[in-house]
Amino acid sequence: MSEALGETVRIKSTNNVGGGCINHASKLQTTAGTWFLKWNANCPSDMFEREAEGMNELGRAANGGLRIPEVLCHKAPDHTPGFLVMEYLPPGRSVNDDEKLGRGLAAIHRFRGDAFGFYHDNYCGDTPQSNQQSTDWLTFFREQRLANLLHMIESDRGLSSSDRKVYDRLLDKLPKLIPGESDPVLIHGDLWSGNYMLTTDGPALIDPAAYYADREMEFAIMTMFGGFSSRFFEAYNESFPLDSEWRSRNMLYQLYHILNHYYLFGGGYGSQALSVARSYL
Repeated sequence: MSEALGETVRIKSTNNVGGGCINHASKLQTTAGTWFLKWNANCPSDMFEREAEGMNELGRAANGGLRIPEVLCHKAPDHTPGFLVMEYLPPGRSVNDDEKLGRGLAAIHRFRGDAFGFYHDNYCGDTPQSNQQSTDWLTFFREQRLANLLHMIESDRGLSSSDRKVYDRLLDKLPKLIPGESDPVLIHGDLWSGNYMLTTDGPALIDPAAYYADREMEFAIMTMFGGFSSRFFEAYNESFPLDSEWRSRNMLYQLYHILNHYYLFGGGYGSQALSVARSYL
């Protein structure tokens, strides 16, 4: 922190902050203000660097709309834990939070890239996420999202030949299920209700798995677990209307996150993923 701020910083007090399932987190009171710290002794060496990269990109796209905590510094784990230090945003509520969240996310989704993917591979939760760039959304979604994750599941958990055939049939059918034309826009990538927070300055996004995608991909995990009001969706569509048939593709895009949950946690997510795949055949 001292090096990043160009001054000697002393920590006055720390308070544990709950809510995370992967990393530890604390609120730091220092001689240079209040900061948010997350740390982990056993995470991949580039996890916090990749998170910082995603936060910085979201900050560029938000352009003062949604609050994106400013990253101060980060460190890879070595003989001491890795960490990420960010701006601390005081929790609270403001007027019309759901509307602000909808319009703010729509603004981020107008931030276009040159290709689908991202500058580096990153992580969705604890799962490595391949971001090899492509100018074609179908190719990116098929290869870097579904096929890549299925390969990891097959290697680490095993996949029966009958189940593999179902997924292979779905991969072959994708050109009939996904529109041919799509724009690469920035998405948060893991936007469930635990990855946005309400602050005294308005809604904020945290813990991204950011990349450039068809924006319908954003709504996959958002609709899996709920937590987004009808006013949020109204405000989003007032600002940047979704295609009238987006919900017909929603479960197809959810499949990536269901497979990811199966990869991470096992259990009933495997049968749920297979059911979704079969529903599109």
